[in-house]
Amino acid sequence: MNRINQPFAFDSNIDWEPAGEGIDRKILTYNSEVMMVRVAFQAGAVGTPHSHPHIQCSLVEAGVFDVTIAGRTERLKQGDSFLVPPNAVHGAIAIEAGVLLDVFTPMREDFV
Repeated sequence: MNRINQPFAFDSNIDWEPAGEGIDRKILTYNSEVMMVRVAFQAGAVGTPHSHPHIQCSLVEAGVFDVTIAGRTERLKQGDSFLVPPNAVHGAIAIEAGVLLDVFTPMREDFV
């Protein structure tokens, strides 16, 4: 279901979709300027290093992650957050199973 410009997103109505080995995501609210996505990682899952032209800010909802941005790695836990500038190579490794809440601007057209 296309939820662009919908003012509310109800988690129970949104299906998880595969996003890599041991990784699933839910696309929550979005419009052409911003998108919010919940990403669940199994322990040991790797968010392969990549880059994109979007600004990304993320919150660790649960779990523990080693996050690398532009060659710098930090261990983040519940409540911690990070910011990825446009085109910066970044990735994450789930040290424990967990969930990231990602926000992108502009929205990720490749996700819908």
